[in-house]
Amino acid sequence: MPRTRVTETVFRDANQSLIKSRMRTEDMVALAPDLDRVGYHSLEVWGGATFEACLRYLNEDPWQRIREIKKVVKDTPLQMLLRGQNLVGYKNYPDDVVRLFVERAARAGVDIFRIYDGLNDLRNMMVPIKAAKVAGRHVQGAICYTVSPIHTVRSFTSMARELADLGCDSICIKDMAGLIAPGDASKLVAAVRKATDLPVAFHTHCTSGMGPMAALAAVEAGAEIIDTAISPFAWGASQPPTESMVAALAGTRRETGLDLALLSQIKEKAEALLETYRSQLDPSAQMTDTNVSAYQIPEWMLARLRADLNARGANKQLDAVLEEIPRLRAEMGYPPLVTPASQVVGAQAVANVLSEERWTDILPETRDYFLGLFGEPPGKLDPDVRKLALGSEEPITVRPADLLDPLLDRAKKDLKKAGIGSDAPEDLLSFILFPVAALRFLRGEGGEEKIDKRRAARGATEAARTDSPGGAAAEYSVEVDGEVFKVRVTSAGGVAVAPAAAPAAVGSGATAGATSAPAAPAVVAPSAAGDGALKAPMQGLILKVLVATGDSVKLGQAVAVMEAMKMQNDITATKSGTVKDVYVTEGAVVTPGQVLMVVE
Repeated sequence: MPRTRVTETVFRDANQSLIKSRMRTEDMVALAPDLDRVGYHSLEVWGGATFEACLRYLNEDPWQRIREIKKVVKDTPLQMLLRGQNLVGYKNYPDDVVRLFVERAARAGVDIFRIYDGLNDLRNMMVPIKAAKVAGRHVQGAICYTVSPIHTVRSFTSMARELADLGCDSICIKDMAGLIAPGDASKLVAAVRKATDLPVAFHTHCTSGMGPMAALAAVEAGAEIIDTAISPFAWGASQPPTESMVAALAGTRRETGLDLALLSQIKEKAEALLETYRSQLDPSAQMTDTNVSAYQIPEWMLARLRADLNARGANKQLDAVLEEIPRLRAEMGYPPLVTPASQVVGAQAVANVLSEERWTDILPETRDYFLGLFGEPPGKLDPDVRKLALGSEEPITVRPADLLDPLLDRAKKDLKKAGIGSDAPEDLLSFILFPVAALRFLRGEGGEEKIDKRRAARGATEAARTDSPGGAAAEYSVEVDGEVFKVRVTSAGGVAVAPAAAPAAVGSGATAGATSAPAAPAVVAPSAAGDGALKAPMQGLILKVLVATGDSVKLGQAVAVMEAMKMQNDITATKSGTVKDVYVTEGAVVTPGQVLMVVE
């Protein structure tokens, strides 16, 4: 039997699972040379939420990240997680976009592409698999493991055979929620090995507490590769600890051959690194949750549900949402709870619980799911619920991407119209995947964390309004997280905020020569504006403003579209009338209760 090979996840999945993908590139580059000395099978460094976090939160270029890591990692292959036709986004993209993304990712430094589809629909994996093969890279086809009456060893094994037929070089059993028991891991690995004769990688999480036991059982059944995380970034919602797995296998026929003394040295550096991100660490993500086997959702999805309910003032409804998810999942054909299906299921479960009656508030993405635009559901859809979602419309039967027109040429024009002169294919791809966050980055406007500071500064001046004698304008200096803002409170109650000084020049990846100028003062909406005030139900991003001042609207009419919890939500008029004021623009980040516009 060959030695067990190890994929280290500290830069991608462990980073995402424990500290919300907030690890900065400079910290990765500092630790990467030490990891390169270990002799890992690969370093998982890119994909999923880590790509998005670079643009949306960290003001970093995700493409530059992979290049910088590649410069210092000389011997270990770099690996990414690719969401099939979704790439690193939340919907299917046209084939021209998929091919370009894979080609540029390979050129930037990705050696191994682990490719999956959230519904295990192979049609959504074919184009990225072929593109990665054309680029000369190792393709690891991933099977999303889940528990349901229709997901069996036989069904998973059948998918493994089809992945082998598509040209995959290895197979990954991807257990997103840490659900798999050791006995089931052993049976599944053995069956896949027998069916395909391809190397098998085993990926799980420690959420339920079974992760290390399942990984050991997988190795004993023939898995050649296991995913682990250096111990400070392990356990809980993350992967089994690297050192523990190396020690457990030492002296056996499946030992890893990795140096525990070297890993111990890296552990000390990783402990110090984790401490720098203590403020981003979710304590619940480090805990064992044995109930995960009952509600079958990953820890990160549970964290999002908590945040969503808290934003709506409905945190006491969490248990009801957790009870709703298995029922809803059965009605939707048992989709695996992995991006993007997990977002659809989670958001719809919240809508079902908070509505007076189940399925009276059907989200647009849920309709798209029933229509087949995400792919073919694994199991049979509940016919009554499907009728509620689609009416008389029939689901599609073709590959979803077959309905999408080529996008690259149009996106190039849109990017230029937005004032971005960059011709870099990577900038174009970032814009296609995350248009608002990418435009902010390319314009040198910074990520949402900086925007949140400005919003906090505005909120800190609410009390100052009452201190303005005679209603006259007053000016204050407010410091938030070490950043000073000049705040002017007007006699009308409006607030204008601007940084006290221009921020420093934008870091790597921004448009050449771009700097971040002081923000123009922005009038903030009043905290209350009568029964016609339309307020944000939760924190989110305004994607579209559908009306303007002076427009007539009807009760229930959609007046804006907000992205929250990775889903689009319509903001609707609470009364008929005329739009008096609009306080937000497209691309604005809003907080719960913030007035968006007023209808009188």
